[in-house]
Amino acid sequence: MASPAYYESLLSSAKRLRISTPKPSLSNSIQCRALSQTATTQARQDRPTRSRRNSSQSSIKDDPLRMELRNIRLPKAVQATYLAPLKRTPTHGIPVCDLQMRSYSVRNLEIFADFCLRAAYYLNLPAKGPVPLPKITERWTVPKSNFVHKKSQENFERVTMRRLVQIQDGHPETVALWLAYIQKNRYYGVGLKANVFEHGGLEVGSEMDAEATKVKDAVDEKLKLLGGGPSMSRAHQRVNTMVHDEPFKAAYGAYSPMNQAESVPNAAERLVTVPLDPEVPEQMKEAARARRG
Repeated sequence: MASPAYYESLLSSAKRLRISTPKPSLSNSIQCRALSQTATTQARQDRPTRSRRNSSQSSIKDDPLRMELRNIRLPKAVQATYLAPLKRTPTHGIPVCDLQMRSYSVRNLEIFADFCLRAAYYLNLPAKGPVPLPKITERWTVPKSNFVHKKSQENFERVTMRRLVQIQDGHPETVALWLAYIQKNRYYGVGLKANVFEHGGLEVGSEMDAEATKVKDAVDEKLKLLGGGPSMSRAHQRVNTMVHDEPFKAAYGAYSPMNQAESVPNAAERLVTVPLDPEVPEQMKEAARARRG
């Protein structure tokens, strides 16, 4: 028979033995999660919905006006705003105008470039671009203080972004209209610089001379209206003869000495008399009568 000490050692070994609880396997956990998800979805479906929400949805579906508005197609001009700008195909590829845009903001630059391309399309101008140009980077160093605090300085930087839009095979009048429209509806924060190219024939000198004569004729017509026209020219002639008349010179002291005397005595006797043809006064009288008549 076993001794009591033997039993005690078996009991003590049984106490020291730790038995862990069985852990669920991976497949069992996945199955449990799937069952819980299905239960929650079924509970949500069984939950009663709000009456207000159901009524509003039904009213929207049943409203014929809203259904018609949904079926209306937007105009092509409105639909085009959501797409890339359309471009005309150039025929010869001859550059007519180079429009350079500058800005400190990329957003403003891209928006205005898109606007310029759309305006060129609707004016039937073949446009190319926008072509990104190199950035212009400017830096400045400004001291915060002077004397011993010169090392305390601030650095400032300004970056200018540029885009180029080129018009090809366009009529000069249409290009001028396009530039005027862009200038009128320009976007804030965007600067413009346009280089317009004009093409002419080989007879440039004769064309310039003809243009100069046209300008001269137009200027002469405008100058005739300045200061009263022909009446002013006749008055100018009368004043000129009066100023150079000897009695008039003697009256205002042209012959007086430097001590500001009024006039020279007996100045009328110094006049030079020129004998006139007796027929000349009659001719002058007839000319005056013709003018009055």
